[in-house]
Amino acid sequence: MPLHAHARTPQDFDMTRRYVRFRHRRDDGFVEFDFSIGDPGLNVELVMSLRDYQSFCIANRVIQLTRDEGEALDLEHLKWRYGQPGLPE
Repeated sequence: MPLHAHARTPQDFDMTRRYVRFRHRRDDGFVEFDFSIGDPGLNVELVMSLRDYQSFCIANRVIQLTRDEGEALDLEHLKWRYGQPGLPE
């Protein structure tokens, strides 16, 4: 299902949908990622060991966002921050 089809309206908001956007695996073995419930555009940034991250993803039955979906979220955030999609500071 494309990102734009995920919960984007109040009627479609589904708290059972959990999203993860993998960001980075650090040299110390920790993983940086974004976690969302119901809407991948609203997230928290988390850091866990790789083992804990894997367990977390399984326990939450997450939907892994693709690179393209992550880039689409970044463009959407730029639009809200600057008034136009892709407009830098």
